[in-house]
Amino acid sequence: MQSVRVTVVVPTLAGDRRLLDCLASLEAQTLPGVEVVVVDNSGCGRIHGLGAARHRFRLIENKANLGFGAAVNQGFRLVPSQYLAVLNDDAVADPQWLEEMVKALDGDPRAGMAAARIRLTGTGRLDSAGMLIAGDGSSKQRGHGTPADGFAEPGEALLPSGCAALYRREMLDEVGLFEEDFFLYCEDTDLGLRGRWAGWTCVYVPTAVVDHAYSQSSGAASARKAWFVERNRLRLAVRCFPLSSLLLAPFHATLRYFWHLVDLFAGSGKAAEFRTGGGSGLQLPWLVLKAHIDVLLHLPSLLRQRAHIAATRRLTSAEFGDLLKRHSISVRAVASL
Repeated sequence: MQSVRVTVVVPTLAGDRRLLDCLASLEAQTLPGVEVVVVDNSGCGRIHGLGAARHRFRLIENKANLGFGAAVNQGFRLVPSQYLAVLNDDAVADPQWLEEMVKALDGDPRAGMAAARIRLTGTGRLDSAGMLIAGDGSSKQRGHGTPADGFAEPGEALLPSGCAALYRREMLDEVGLFEEDFFLYCEDTDLGLRGRWAGWTCVYVPTAVVDHAYSQSSGAASARKAWFVERNRLRLAVRCFPLSSLLLAPFHATLRYFWHLVDLFAGSGKAAEFRTGGGSGLQLPWLVLKAHIDVLLHLPSLLRQRAHIAATRRLTSAEFGDLLKRHSISVRAVASL
């Protein structure tokens, strides 16, 4: 019997027909020893009315939406293997996606993560070639919106996008799985930074291609997304940033808020997109205030988590700070993308 080498976890909330395309693409993978786990977070067994039974996968059904990180963790605990892959339910993987990613990690024993070349479905544009990070803890996709045939050379990335990523089990055993309290957004950045602190690297594999229908489940700039992104980037900074970067983070955040305000009046950027989607200009300041109140209320717990993460560090603060600089994005770009 073929042993399981890669566990692919597909969390789903919408449970719509895009999941069928996702599962079909996983069945077409050229790599042997792949086990697929679908985690239905709909709370109502939505997947049963979809006709997904013709595909091969294990199913976990939750009575409520437990969030992205908790769903992925459930899948990996059900089928532990050498590698954990994560794929969004609105993403379709090229047949060689896993084979190329595994080959890259097999060839580099210090690489704990692999980032794919993720394209925006039907646009001819790139979604992600790995992730970048700003001085306030905001993370953004490298190359987002650029031509899809760009970023064609392999190399190092800071960390992979959780839309389509591969993680080495040894790294996860050392630094832990996804942080479940994040619920939605930034948990991939948090896990990646924890891995980097522990001395693991991330390889970018341009031959591992995935097509992604971006932000279909929660909206490109919805109030729900804005709340989780702002809350979780604060949590991430407290948990993972070196002290010097953490102290500077509020200044970077203030500058980003300024650019959001400029873009709001100019009718461009994420702030304008938020208003176009039905949000009000006054709602954004409230979400920011609410996020800061939340991090203050949870500060004792976050500081304990920070101390726990520090116990796995192999890099010095200076080395980690240099790593963040090499893979940085300006807060101006964060506000506009």
